[in-house]
Amino acid sequence: MTETTPTPSVIAPSAASALIGDPAKFGRVAEDGTVYVRTSQGEKAVGSYPGKTAEEALQYFVRKFEALASEVALLAARIKSGAMVPSDAHIAVKKLRDQVRELNGVGDLDALSASVEQIEPLIEGHREAYESKKAAEEEAKAAKLAQVLVEKEKIVAEAESLGESESWKTTGDRLKQLLDEWKSAPRLDKKSDSDLWKRFSAARNKFDKRRRTHFAALEATTSAVSAIKKEIVEKAQALSTSTEWVPTARAYKTLMDQWKAAGRGKPSDDAKLWAKFKKSQDAFFTAKNADLEKREVTMGANLIKREELIIEIEALVPFTDVKDAKNKLRELMRSWEKIGMTNRDKRAALDSRVTAVEDVIKSAEADLWRKTDPAAKARAAEVVAQLQAAIDNYEKTAQKAQAAGNEKKAKEALESAAARRTWLEEAEKSLAEFS
Repeated sequence: MTETTPTPSVIAPSAASALIGDPAKFGRVAEDGTVYVRTSQGEKAVGSYPGKTAEEALQYFVRKFEALASEVALLAARIKSGAMVPSDAHIAVKKLRDQVRELNGVGDLDALSASVEQIEPLIEGHREAYESKKAAEEEAKAAKLAQVLVEKEKIVAEAESLGESESWKTTGDRLKQLLDEWKSAPRLDKKSDSDLWKRFSAARNKFDKRRRTHFAALEATTSAVSAIKKEIVEKAQALSTSTEWVPTARAYKTLMDQWKAAGRGKPSDDAKLWAKFKKSQDAFFTAKNADLEKREVTMGANLIKREELIIEIEALVPFTDVKDAKNKLRELMRSWEKIGMTNRDKRAALDSRVTAVEDVIKSAEADLWRKTDPAAKARAAEVVAQLQAAIDNYEKTAQKAQAAGNEKKAKEALESAAARRTWLEEAEKSLAEFS
């Protein structure tokens, strides 16, 4: 066997003139299985295909011819379309020429060889088409690169515009997206890509540096805040068992104000510290409320006692003996003071009623003292004497003026005497009140 067993080839349709007609007509199979091809220079043995029929052996070598003929037709079509570089086309023609010369196949080898030789003149004839296509491709490439340049400049410009942003998370996420867009974009020429990348990288670094500085400062601030809040929590814990309800409640309010003024710390620390603060505060106010409920019961009972006692206090009025009334009020007030805590609002109304009784007794006592005061009685008597003396003097003056015929002076003296007589009546009434 002069040929190895082949794998059948798929033959593409060809426009080459060498494929016109039946290539098998150019071959035959000898009795010993050798396959021959007919050429203008005579027959040439191309090989054999053991274990196959003569027809199968012939078709095998026909397919080898058809495959190479298809390559010739394809090369011609590519050159005509301008798809090949002329220098590459010349190399391809030389290669095909060698393949045709060495081909062990069945077909019109002379026509196939002629077809190869017809290709080379096509190269120069279609150089313009190639150059035109190449120019179009270069133009398309340039346009694409120009668009890529615009897109990358847009990416860089946006990154630079975000350099001063303080929306740390949003901006950080956006810069990551821009980086992904940069990576997915085609590359430009080395210098343009490098220059734009430097700007893009600088913008990202600027933002990252500011963000790191911000969070470093924030970390320092939150640490200081946490320290302040730890002190607040310690104070709150110390107050949790206090039974000084009013001042301690005020102290907790002050601590709450301090907590708010301290600002925000690290969220996890804030949550833990707040839980401790709240636990202490709740413990205090739970105890306070429980005590208040207990006192409410006691104050209710005390209110009943005061309401019963106020009836006895108010029954002292009216009275005839102020000293007796005062002594009785004193005894009742001792009982009043011994009664424990009472609701402030209701106590105020009852205290007001007690005060009213006290005022009546104090007023009567003052009035009694005024009437029995020797000095006050002497002063009242002196006022009466002075007024009587003044009246007597004015009447004498009037008599003398009348005797002298001075009616005007007499009239004025009598008017003055009449005025003082009115005053004298009031003074005598006041003097009569003293016992």
